[in-house]
Amino acid sequence: MSAVAAAGAAVRRRAALLLAIALLLGAWFALDLGRFTSLEVLKSSLDALAAWRDAAPLRAAGLFFVVYVAVAGLSLPGAAILTLAGGALFGRVWGTLLVSFASTLGATLAFWSARYLLREVVVARFGQRMDAIDAGMRRQGAAYLFGLRLIPVLPFFVVNLLMGLTAIPVRTFCLVSQLAMLPATLVYVNAGTALAGVHALRDILTPGLLFSFALLGLLPTLASRAMAAWQLRQRYARWRRPRHFDRNLVVIGAGAGGLVTAYIGAAVKASVTLVEAGSMGGDCLNSGCVPSKALIRTARLVQQMRHADRYGIAAHTPEVSMRAVMARVRAVIADIAPHDSVERYTGLGVEVLQGYARLVDPWTVEIAGTTGTRRLTTRSVVIATGASPVVPQLPGIEHSGCLTSDTLWEALADLERPPARVVVLGAGAIGCELAQALARLGSQVTLVELAERILVREDADIADLVRVALEGDGVNVRVACRAVRCTAQGDQRQVVVEHAGHEQVLDYDLLLCALGRRPRLTGFGLEELGIGTARSVSTNAWLETLYPNIYAVGDVTGPYQLTHAAAHQAWHAAVNALFGSFRRFKVDYSALPWTTFTDPEVAHVGLTEDQAMAQGIAFEVTRLAVDELDRAITDSARQGVIKVLTVPGRDRILGVTIVAEHAGDLLAEFVLAMRHGLGLGKILATVHSYPTFAEANRQVAGVWKREHAPHALLAWAERYHAWRRGRPA
Repeated sequence: MSAVAAAGAAVRRRAALLLAIALLLGAWFALDLGRFTSLEVLKSSLDALAAWRDAAPLRAAGLFFVVYVAVAGLSLPGAAILTLAGGALFGRVWGTLLVSFASTLGATLAFWSARYLLREVVVARFGQRMDAIDAGMRRQGAAYLFGLRLIPVLPFFVVNLLMGLTAIPVRTFCLVSQLAMLPATLVYVNAGTALAGVHALRDILTPGLLFSFALLGLLPTLASRAMAAWQLRQRYARWRRPRHFDRNLVVIGAGAGGLVTAYIGAAVKASVTLVEAGSMGGDCLNSGCVPSKALIRTARLVQQMRHADRYGIAAHTPEVSMRAVMARVRAVIADIAPHDSVERYTGLGVEVLQGYARLVDPWTVEIAGTTGTRRLTTRSVVIATGASPVVPQLPGIEHSGCLTSDTLWEALADLERPPARVVVLGAGAIGCELAQALARLGSQVTLVELAERILVREDADIADLVRVALEGDGVNVRVACRAVRCTAQGDQRQVVVEHAGHEQVLDYDLLLCALGRRPRLTGFGLEELGIGTARSVSTNAWLETLYPNIYAVGDVTGPYQLTHAAAHQAWHAAVNALFGSFRRFKVDYSALPWTTFTDPEVAHVGLTEDQAMAQGIAFEVTRLAVDELDRAITDSARQGVIKVLTVPGRDRILGVTIVAEHAGDLLAEFVLAMRHGLGLGKILATVHSYPTFAEANRQVAGVWKREHAPHALLAWAERYHAWRRGRPA
């Protein structure tokens, strides 16, 4: 059967089930069958029902069972009265058995119907939110369901329907429901055996009984917390906790994550020690974001001079001195360095220690510095040790002179002219940025990527736009191409690559590996404490490691190796570490922006098209070509597109990708909108200065509005205006 035919058959089955449920409900209300499930009718008919039961006990039990299943399965009122009837007619034992199994079967039918009819719709509508709910239900669904079942004021049919929308297994639902509904079943069946004394359901559900049920409902939560506390106690059992602490917080690593953590700790007057073995500011300041963006800016200016005729000025090919360029890069670093300096943080109240930190136990950090070794006890620790570039295990790589984003800058500073031939391995963000910059400075650059396209985190159409820009700047882009080995012949150094089964030799003067970054995990005592470090430091939603007083932030945790992601995590880690006894905050990555600083820039937040399709999330796409923007025309910067993903039929933003000049800046408005639940309508209603690139955000919102115009209403408006003019519509 084809996929289309199968989908059609599924739709027909759902329609048939929905029709059957509608007919049964219609019959119930049309024939007023609910009158038979009232307490008065039950009491007045008890003698007749008892005689009917005595005449045919098995048939009576079977019919009662079927009716109960139907009432529970259709979520009809009257299950409580039927439970009383079970006790009155069949006694405590048989009444309990009949009601227990019938209620479970009926609840399961309601649960299954809700799942079959509605779950796909709900998943398509809420996407990632449902993923989080399903993950929680897989972990603690049984305990959660058990607690809900033990709260009789919460209608059971609501529980059935809601659980049907989650991913809790049917078997778990059945077993837990039968067990959890048993106390209420016993109470009602027992009351039914003395039906004459029951005048209303409130006679059964007394405040004391409701309170008892509420306590039972809390039992799974209390048990879960008790188990977690016991496990935590076992985890800490082999360590002796200090009676007093030297510090509230010790932060290991003074990169973006560590600096923000220490800053927040000092701001709330905690006693904080920051330990750094290298340079303050970490990779971002010294070998990452800052030097690369300074180099990119210079390279852009060179390119503009080379193509100045686009702006009505005679074109000129400037002479590039790498020593002068790198002197500017070092000056930029020096200008920013005071923001991250020892002096600044000492002035804020942070104790800054130069040295190597190692965890001795969950509360003790040993710092080995130039003046000796020192131990500090601390209530909490934040690990912010960052990451280092990955170097591939290629034959001959050790003699290749291979550089990384860490070592590139010193090598460039030693050159008088840009390297003649450059090979860049890896076409992620770092590889694309540096390949374009070096090409613009005058190098002949070959960019080698193993995947089928560059920038694999972006959609294919977005990656294609960037590839066109790179090739326009002279970068030789090779995708589906694998580096095989490095060789040397005299002064000639080469890397051998393979594409479609054929090898080719690429000569180079500079080989740059931009294949990602690996978290720094060793030497900090994590393994000895049993903290998971398979590929990164394992943390939960609160950034806690195996030990709740030890946190990890930034590149060492993955998966977002971004400076602003580290800062975002650092706020949560600092607040949770210092005030977690009162309230803890989960990290929310749903509106985390991401920018690649090629020209044009690429920026995105939320879902891309590829991600939405992979996750089965329904979406609509609204596009705006940047060349339609007046400011882009005046600046001769017409390359690019804005692509917005929204919920079908609504303006709620699921994700945005921008390829344009200043894309990272333009994205900020969409990040704000997503973070605070603002739709495209709010952006459209916001005044933007003219002429600016920011107008593109309003214009793409206008495109969405036009595509969702109320055509029927506009037709009536047209007739109204014609009538106002005195003309027939």
